[in-house]
Amino acid sequence: MSENLIAFFDREAAVIAPELLGAAFLHNGVGGRIVEVEAYHPSEPASHSFPGPTPRNRVMFGPPARIYVYRSYGIHWCVNFVCADASAILIRAIEPTDGIETMRRRRGLEDLRALCSGPGKVCEALGITGTDNGKPLGVPPFSLTLKPGDGPFHIGKRIGISKAVDLPWRFGVRGSRFLSRKFATGE
Repeated sequence: MSENLIAFFDREAAVIAPELLGAAFLHNGVGGRIVEVEAYHPSEPASHSFPGPTPRNRVMFGPPARIYVYRSYGIHWCVNFVCADASAILIRAIEPTDGIETMRRRRGLEDLRALCSGPGKVCEALGITGTDNGKPLGVPPFSLTLKPGDGPFHIGKRIGISKAVDLPWRFGVRGSRFLSRKFATGE
């Protein structure tokens, strides 16, 4: 893993999150352009690291630039990028660009917009599972290519959580049709 990538992620998740918009994220050559993310910090109760280290969240307390994969509601895998101080960034949506036919087969649908428009959908389409937990970013099977600024973006409240819902730590590419959900008016 490159020192630049480690240094990039060795910062707070809420600072890094909007900088990930437009980055190319691939797993075994399948993936696309990140269009929506959410940041989580151990100081707030919606973060998996809030209660301290556990067998489930141990990766969050390790070095930055690692993959943290967990099961949501016991059903869907979700992928996060580990940042400094046990913070992390949830990948909420991707615009598919690479391996589209593989994604369609895995998801059992044709609609390009719906392939990766939610965190569980991202993992299913890219083939990310719990066996990927703890693996480094930027090293096969993962590839992350950062892009400088992706133009205007939305900032809003995180969704799908019941704690710390007022934090404006959801970020999305403005005008993207691949978001998991539209941002509220004014976000």
